[in-house]
Amino acid sequence: MKTDIQNREDVALLVKSFYTKVRANQLLGPIFNEAIKDWDSHFDRLTSFWETSLFMSRKLAEKYSGDPLEAHLKIDKTNNNTITEYHFGIWLNLWFETIQELFKGENAEKAKQRARKMGTFLYLKIFEARL
Repeated sequence: MKTDIQNREDVALLVKSFYTKVRANQLLGPIFNEAIKDWDSHFDRLTSFWETSLFMSRKLAEKYSGDPLEAHLKIDKTNNNTITEYHFGIWLNLWFETIQELFKGENAEKAKQRARKMGTFLYLKIFEARL
């Protein structure tokens, strides 16, 4: 029986399961596998990102600090400004699929909503940076 995302361990399971799919994806895999050299560190950083995003009101041992926009702008530039809304659509579909396979509940829905907003924001900012 599925439960809601409740703690860092759940977030870590979500992040690792999701990025296993991303790394294997025909379109996204080459981009991510080229950009990320230390996956264990990246998993930990993204677990902190999503844990912070989902549980802002909790006192967390590891809060995320960083600039996801800067990282994504750099990736787009490295890939000759070829990142499109299609890439973000695949990313979002894989995120939703992974959440639905593992969890259900309020935090699972919040993780979907936050990803949708974040994907839209990042893509718009990437597009703006090209102008």
